[in-house]
Formats: sequence, C-alpha cells, structure tokens
Amino acid sequence: MELDPAETGMYRTLSGAMVPRPIAWVSSVSEDGHDNLAPFSFSTVAAIDPPTLLFAPTDLEKDTPRNVRETGEFVVNVVTEDVVEAMNETSATCPPDVSEFDHAGVERADSRKIDAPRVAESPVNFECRLADTVEVGSSVLVLGEVVWVHADDDVTTDGKLDTNKLDAVGRMAGSEYAYTRERFSLERPD
Repeated sequence: MELDPAETGMYRTLSGAMVPRPIAWVSSVSEDGHDNLAPFSFSTVAAIDPPTLLFAPTDLEKDTPRNVRETGEFVVNVVTEDVVEAMNETSATCPPDVSEFDHAGVERADSRKIDAPRVAESPVNFECRLADTVEVGSSVLVLGEVVWVHADDDVTTDGKLDTNKLDAVGRMAGSEYAYTRERFSLERPD
C-alpha cells in the first residue's frame, strides 16, 4: 500500500500504526461550574522540565477544549483495566450541562491545586494548568504543565511509580484497546 496524504484520509493509518497510545482521560470544569470528563487517545508526555502533558482534541468546539481555554485547568487521569468501561462510557456525546462523571457513574475527587475534579477510581491523576495551545490543521495540541500528582500507593514501589503495578490501557485503532501486561526489558547500549 502506498498513500498520498494529499489524496486520502489519514486518520485510520495514523491511529492504526502509532500504537498503543496512552489515553488522556481529561476532566475539566466550565466557567459556569459544569464538569466534563472525556478520553483523548492522541496524547503523550511533551516535556520533563517543566513537566508537561499533551492531548490533541480533533474538535475545538467540544466541551473539554472549551473548558480548558476558559479556565486554564484540567486533570489527566490514567486509564487502567479497572476503569476502562467507564472511560468508554464517557466518550458518549452529552450536552454541555450533563456531567460525564454522572453519566458513567464515575466518582469525583477533589484536586489539590486546581478546581477541576479528578477521577477517584484512577490510580494516577495529573493536575495541569494550561501552558499553551498550538493549532495544527483541524486539531489543537493542548499543553498542560503538571502542578500536582496523585498516585495510589498500590501502584508505587519505594516512593516511585511502578509500571509493573499499573495496569494501564492503551488505545489501538477503531474500537480496539490493549492491556500493557506483557512486558520485556532491554538494556541500553553504552
């Protein structure tokens, strides 16, 4: 197969080849106090210093990008096997005044440094303040500086996040997801 991006849609090719992708399960709150919870599979770590996460909504009119623009705050909640069904439920299209937390039966937890709630059932939550947005065609890269981290003791060892204890779920393409249970190690060469 050979593709010319100028002549064909690239969503399925990009989302199918760049796998598995982390899922940023983003919670936010609007200026008028309505909270929102939505998954984004175009997401990653953008920088270490300052610690910055990135997610890329493909529709700028959706509640999450609007809330983030209005308030400058959001939480990235890590999706694990325990919450994957609830995460999927929050991808439903709900009106702006309907909370996906309530729609999916997800429990809210207070954040420490920002107003947006976090997902209580998620073992790792990153409180973020909007650092920048970058428009790329019909998408926008939302960059958030991490200002606080919540990590359950169950997913840490000696005070550090332990990826062997974190049953993170990754996004494949279409309706497919991947567990991150099967792992192997490679030593970096000198």
